[in-house]
Amino acid sequence: MARKPASRSEFVLFDVIYEDGSQRSNRRVPGEILGGLDADAPARAVIEAQDREIAEKSGVPPLRIKSLKRSGKK
Repeated sequence: MARKPASRSEFVLFDVIYEDGSQRSNRRVPGEILGGLDADAPARAVIEAQDREIAEKSGVPPLRIKSLKRSGKK
């Protein structure tokens, strides 16, 4: 019996620079929330939520984001 193809959601990768100078690369954000008038602004909220979840699990407070840009862009 043939299987239905799984729906693949597109992700956009971001490089994040935190206020302490550290950097995390290739953070995944769903592509469907990006674009429009806000462009990449919704990515910050998604990455901050990911950071809060990671902080809860690790017991280390989340870092504040200084800037973010799409991976591979200069």
